[in-house]
Amino acid sequence: MIVSFDYSTGYPVDLSMYIEYIDSASDKSMTIALLYSDGLKEYDFGPGHSFRGERYQVFSRFLRNNLAEDGNYRIIEAQPATDDELLRICDRDYINFTRDFYKAANLGIPFDGQFYRYHSADNRPMEKCGKLEEAARLVIGQAKLACDLIQSGEFATAVGIGGGLHHAKRHYGEGFCIYNDVAYTAYYLLENYGVERIVILDTDAHAGNGTSDYFYGDPRVLMIDLHQDPRTIYPGTGFSSDIGYGSGKGYTVNVPLPLFSGDDSYQLIFEKIVHPLISEFMPQVIIRNGGSDPHWDDRLTSLGVTVNGFHMIGEQVRLVAQHCGSKQIDLIASGYNEEVLPYAWLALISGIAGFHISPSEWQPVLLRYRNDKGLNETTHMIEEVKHELKDYWHCFR
Repeated sequence: MIVSFDYSTGYPVDLSMYIEYIDSASDKSMTIALLYSDGLKEYDFGPGHSFRGERYQVFSRFLRNNLAEDGNYRIIEAQPATDDELLRICDRDYINFTRDFYKAANLGIPFDGQFYRYHSADNRPMEKCGKLEEAARLVIGQAKLACDLIQSGEFATAVGIGGGLHHAKRHYGEGFCIYNDVAYTAYYLLENYGVERIVILDTDAHAGNGTSDYFYGDPRVLMIDLHQDPRTIYPGTGFSSDIGYGSGKGYTVNVPLPLFSGDDSYQLIFEKIVHPLISEFMPQVIIRNGGSDPHWDDRLTSLGVTVNGFHMIGEQVRLVAQHCGSKQIDLIASGYNEEVLPYAWLALISGIAGFHISPSEWQPVLLRYRNDKGLNETTHMIEEVKHELKDYWHCFR
């Protein structure tokens, strides 16, 4: 019997109809590195905040009870990043303030300083917050280790649980993000391994404004950002006309999805935008980030992806990664409905890794989300994106 937990009771429940575990998945060639540590639970802004550290414990239990480690994945712990490593992506004064502020907050010591100079209000912790800054360093450490593991050839795919903190900038934290591990991953590959072409594929429901700031003028990094229409959601950036500047013009691709866009819209975007671009760019590594917040029942977003849709997204990423010898780093943290989160995260990982599962919702899909209401608008939006980029990519001419 395949089991998970009912989080309201703490008792196991039968999930045999959810996952069909296939023994052939234990083939060593399919094994992925899963970067995870119990220390991630400290990435917790406190009771009443939308981002709580218990998400990682919820997912860890769900994973271990529904998919054996065996030859499917190997859980590997990383070391937290040092100041010198953080300086690759952050200013020193930002690091110093962030370290001191969150240490004091964890201890319940008033330390306001110049908080709003360095962080937005949504990064301000509530009561009884975790060791946020220490956990954020752990996320960066996982990103570094993920790069080392795939570049050494030990694994083709590495998944960093807790990663994808794409709103953080060099001198400013926002959107629940303190240090940007997506940017760190790309810089580490560029500078330490001499990688020349990287794709960042951001499928989080919110635009990756922080990551975009790092690479907006850099032609070595093709950033493809799928997100909810920025007129309707934080951070209000990522319009199709935002395509980079200087030598990096054309290397930022924003794909703003209409409200309630679902599985069919995402499938079409992969077919018409993601696959052609990656085929032409021919990256050496793909970095994907994003969790469960495009789900139809997420509490902070207004998209319509099902759990099956997350599996499809993972499968599509696995297909496009064939252009770079399947070298792929995946970073997963977001999602604001903790009942949905473990199902969607496991569906994503299973699609990326090629595990054989039959995804199912934690509850039936509401009638209004069973058909993709945004598909017609998505079709028009795709043409707008192609028009913006036709002077830079042969595939769009």
